[in-house]
Amino acid sequence: MLTSIRSLVAASALAGSLLVAAPALAQDSGITVSGNVAVTSDYRFRGVSLSAGDPAIQGGITASHTSGFYVGTWGSSIDDGGTEIYGEMELDLFAGWSGPLSDAFKADVGMLVYTYPTNENGPADYWEPYASVTGQFGPVAAKVGAAYAWETDSLGGNDNLYLYTNLDAGIPGAPVTVSAHLGYTDGALAPPLLAGTLDDTGFDWSLGAGVTVMKGLTLSATYVGVEGPSIDGFTDDTVVGTLTFAM
Repeated sequence: MLTSIRSLVAASALAGSLLVAAPALAQDSGITVSGNVAVTSDYRFRGVSLSAGDPAIQGGITASHTSGFYVGTWGSSIDDGGTEIYGEMELDLFAGWSGPLSDAFKADVGMLVYTYPTNENGPADYWEPYASVTGQFGPVAAKVGAAYAWETDSLGGNDNLYLYTNLDAGIPGAPVTVSAHLGYTDGALAPPLLAGTLDDTGFDWSLGAGVTVMKGLTLSATYVGVEGPSIDGFTDDTVVGTLTFAM
């Protein structure tokens, strides 16, 4: 089995080879291939660290059609604290449709499956359908969305509902984007429950800014907070720095 870093490097190489052929592919079939690779100081998923507070390598590939349908994959190195429940890698597969509802609003609906190829201790994969609506109000893009994972053994026989809203705005005349996020979890993945309490509900939030260093290369810093007990390298508030190259 490949290690997480080797797998992501291989995925990045595949993205590069696909992107070389993307213009011809788009011209012939209406398909566009895009990809990204990133290094982050901490992989935070809905406020909770999945890399034990340490850096992570991430990358993804998406193929989109002019009809609005898309498929893709995204992966990250992780650290499950030696339990081998999740292993060293998360690999997500997704498919969906994104398109306009009106001149100002766009919808995105799809299905995502979280997989953990290197786990060695019972079921870990789970499915999550999702939906969101994004509205453009001048320079501000506002999104509201929901994702639901039904009851499964990998979630301890429970389900999970996630509701969220995002605000993103570019600063006029500068290559800077500011963002804000608020999320609410009800179920097996609630931050307080993961931190050891009996509360299966909780909020997470973040405030951040990103700057385009050069074409395709973005550097961002985000303050991440989460409700519940503060556990160092897991549910404590932190600042996450990320360097992303998008193709």
